[in-house]
Amino acid sequence: MTRLKGLDLLALGFMTFALFLGAGNIIFPPSAGMSAGENMGAAAFGFLLTGVGLPLLTVVALARVGGGLPTLTAPLGRFAGVLLAVAVYLAIGPLFATPRTAVASFEIGMQPFVGNSPLALFVYTLVYFAAVLFLSLNPGRLVDRVGKVITPVLIAALIVLGGAALFAPAGVVGQSSGAYSSEPLVQGFLQGYLTMDALGALVFGIVIATAIRDRGVTDAGLVTRYSVIAGIIAAVALSLVYLSLFYLGATSHELAAGAENGGQILTAYVSHTFGSGGSLLLAVVIILACLTTGVGLLTACGEFFSDLLKLPYRVVVVALAVFSLAVSNQGLTQLISVSIPVLVGLYPLAIVLVALSLANRLWHSQSLVFVPVMAVTLVFGVVDGLTVAGKGEWVPGFFARLPLAEQSLGWLVPVLVTLALVAVLDRIIGAPKAATA
Repeated sequence: MTRLKGLDLLALGFMTFALFLGAGNIIFPPSAGMSAGENMGAAAFGFLLTGVGLPLLTVVALARVGGGLPTLTAPLGRFAGVLLAVAVYLAIGPLFATPRTAVASFEIGMQPFVGNSPLALFVYTLVYFAAVLFLSLNPGRLVDRVGKVITPVLIAALIVLGGAALFAPAGVVGQSSGAYSSEPLVQGFLQGYLTMDALGALVFGIVIATAIRDRGVTDAGLVTRYSVIAGIIAAVALSLVYLSLFYLGATSHELAAGAENGGQILTAYVSHTFGSGGSLLLAVVIILACLTTGVGLLTACGEFFSDLLKLPYRVVVVALAVFSLAVSNQGLTQLISVSIPVLVGLYPLAIVLVALSLANRLWHSQSLVFVPVMAVTLVFGVVDGLTVAGKGEWVPGFFARLPLAEQSLGWLVPVLVTLALVAVLDRIIGAPKAATA
């Protein structure tokens, strides 16, 4: 029976870390840190709960069922399960997230050097997706190519950036502002929630499991164990990155006064600390972070749609790469306006699905519990999506009066009430069946 050695496990963990760390994960923390100021600790703790904790739980849930989202959605029935899986893969893949990795890395990493012309964007995205496609064509080599080669370079650049933030801060910790003054924990929690990494974890689970099996591991128990270990390594690394970037933002309030986002804060800091070389350091961090995330997304979508459509994997990933290249160069603004509401609507579904799956051994009938709870969650997902899309007038007023509605968590109490009711029903119906059996 094949087992992974320590270095292979570390490389697997590095690969998992790189899959999650995209441009958004690097930009969110400095912005939150600047707003949190002296309340940075509470805000960072809230951020880690949802920005690291939720994705880790998702990886664990997928590892328990073998690494595939379709298996996780099986209690919903085949049609509903496949429909949800397709929606997640399209939204987090070629319709939004994959093209966005190219555009974000160009805007933050390359634009300072080459300008913002359509030709420059096209040439960059062409090279970018050629690299993403090359790395994705053989998913069995991801641990070697990403975990052992690309990620160490990314980590080295992050250590330089994070070390500078800790040991050469731009100033002292500033004052908190806005809602971070009164409820820093809640605001940090929401910022981590809005990274939507739990959706990413839903599609990365199959990539992690496949990478393990391609190393010769066939025992299902070992695949689960190694997936969880990889998730833990990634969670620790992500936490260290987030904490250092929170501190960078909290100590840059004077240097980056007036900054509108984390990218501007980072640009101001690296220019101040490293001079002309700072832009190059930031470019390396952003481009490699986006590249590895793009590879993970393309690989995951390729494997899913290859299995669903019964088409060769290579044909699918080439088609997805070409489509993502086209989207990244035209029509992205319109697609973003459609995709963000879809992502926001899907996120509660992802959280509830993972929570129910982690507790699946408590239910006599998984379908009896999953279907009504997910149906209620879907209603609130649609409501959240309509609100983000600017169609709030279509939403009945009582949704806005629910507990936690102002924090975009109005779905939480109704879902918990529904879960309590169906759990009792599951016990009533399931206990006689168990006794008879």
